Amino acid sequence: MTTNSTHQWQQFFDHHAAVYLQNGFTNNTLAEVDFLIEVLQLAPGSAVLDIGCGVGRHTLELARRGYRMTGVDISNGMLAEGQKVAQAEGLAVEWIQADASRFTPERQFDGVYTMCEGAFSLLSSTDDPIDHDLAILRNMHAALKPGRRVLVCCLNGMRYLRHYTPQDVASGKFDPLTMAECYDMEYDTPGGKRSVPVRERGYVPTELRLTLRVAGFEVDSVWGGTAGMPFYRSPEMDEIELMALAHKAA
Repeated sequence: MTTNSTHQWQQFFDHHAAVYLQNGFTNNTLAEVDFLIEVLQLAPGSAVLDIGCGVGRHTLELARRGYRMTGVDISNGMLAEGQKVAQAEGLAVEWIQADASRFTPERQFDGVYTMCEGAFSLLSSTDDPIDHDLAILRNMHAALKPGRRVLVCCLNGMRYLRHYTPQDVASGKFDPLTMAECYDMEYDTPGGKRSVPVRERGYVPTELRLTLRVAGFEVDSVWGGTAGMPFYRSPEMDEIELMALAHKAA
């Protein structure tokens, strides 16, 4: 990300942190954590990395269950919300403020995941849509122990292709060359309303598989991944998210 765009996203998430858990898609945390433990094959006490951890809703629940957690996020405000809970509950969690595309892991983990577009798929106005997400996946690959698993969630590009019209392309709402939707999102702050330019790219299942392979992973499955819906199922054309399970060769 450029410095300016990074600053904009940091500001947005800093302001949004206090109300993040009011979003409806956060209501399925316990089931999502059960799913993460199962698909990542996490043994008790495993060291786990959450990329784009936000306020730590998955990070904290995994820490409650005895996992050694590290959460990475671009927003100090989001991390501060997670730290408050961890301190109140006596949970030992490592919190790292970093841009996921530039995060350099200092050790390897037993499992790595990114949920709810935690940095992956989220672009600045100047990010190359291929290089940005590849950088995140390569950092995740470097952070993962050989033979271990990664779970990646992203936006569903099939929905974009079915939803957007030639008029939307002409107006700049959707770019079929980068598979990115673009719009200004308004949000409230103590100083009044602000807006952030949103640029989010989607993936079709074949491209998601290919991108993971280029990053060095071996892909096991691609599923529908929208929060709150049943797991282990084929993607639906118009749902919001996809998820992919992959592993690092032993």
